[in-house]
Amino acid sequence: MTTKKRLLAALAREPLDRPPVWLMRQAGRYLPEYRALRADVGSFLQMVRDPEAAAEATLQPVRRFGVDAAIVFSDILMPLEVMGMELVFDSRGPSFPDPVRTARDVEALTPADPRTSLAYVGEALTRVKSELPDETALIGFCGAPFTLASYAIEGGTSRQFLELRRFMYAEPEAFGALMDKLATIVAAHLRFQVESGADVVMLFDTWAASLTAEDYRRYAMPWSKRIVDELAGVAPRIVFGGGAPHLVPEQVELGAEGVGLDHRLDIGEAFDRYGDRVALQGNLDPGVLLAGPDEVKRRARAILDAVGGRPGHILGLGHGVLKTTDPDAVAAFVETARAVTVGS
Repeated sequence: MTTKKRLLAALAREPLDRPPVWLMRQAGRYLPEYRALRADVGSFLQMVRDPEAAAEATLQPVRRFGVDAAIVFSDILMPLEVMGMELVFDSRGPSFPDPVRTARDVEALTPADPRTSLAYVGEALTRVKSELPDETALIGFCGAPFTLASYAIEGGTSRQFLELRRFMYAEPEAFGALMDKLATIVAAHLRFQVESGADVVMLFDTWAASLTAEDYRRYAMPWSKRIVDELAGVAPRIVFGGGAPHLVPEQVELGAEGVGLDHRLDIGEAFDRYGDRVALQGNLDPGVLLAGPDEVKRRARAILDAVGGRPGHILGLGHGVLKTTDPDAVAAFVETARAVTVGS
């Protein structure tokens, strides 16, 4: 077996005795130790901006579950804040009270150097790196330009993305200028995270699912591709589009080492089609973690059986851990991966 960190070996599609396992949103509200930390520190944004607290939140699931990767405790939207947009988190989630609606609004967005404006993320990564077990990989991340643009234009989450679509279709030059600015800061932010200790970077395109494949190719893919290309040789890259199984061919085409799969996609079929080109991450339905440990183990084992020990598998979820998840269910999921021996 390779001496690389297990996640890095999987992203290189090297044969392993078992797949690495980690979960999106593995740090957070479902953990009692996180809730205790949050009570001491304050709001979510205060947690993100406090390197000591962010590092502790990042390390909590590593200590509890023995996952093969830590992902820095942060948020995909931080670049928008440092470009001059007020970011608010409340019970409804993130929002921007003054959204981008005109070309002048795009011009007003301030170029920012992540090394200074997002220095707290780098410090959190450095702290985590110094405490992680040698075999545990560290993941940095950011939102993809299209998803950041969605939040910036809509002012928050949306079901129909009416403002986004109006801006995208009616003002293509301003939309392109916005995407150029976002691609620049996202690429710089991911590079800075690698400089600060990240072994892998992940690009989350949460709202890409709102696009057809044709529109994804026109309005999102070029800027994600630019970022993936700029990080080539800097660190292994994973791309993920939540709820977007129809966009997997395009995501594979981006050229990253790994693609995260939504849980509505058959992972065995995905390996048949793409397993010789990229590593594939996933893809248990996060809702299954609300079932008992026995069902979690059964469903995780079914994913492992569908993959059949093929190189390049990273066991994880098809989306993030839900806040009502029992930590024992996560433990059962991780234990199932750790009990596997390929070829035995």
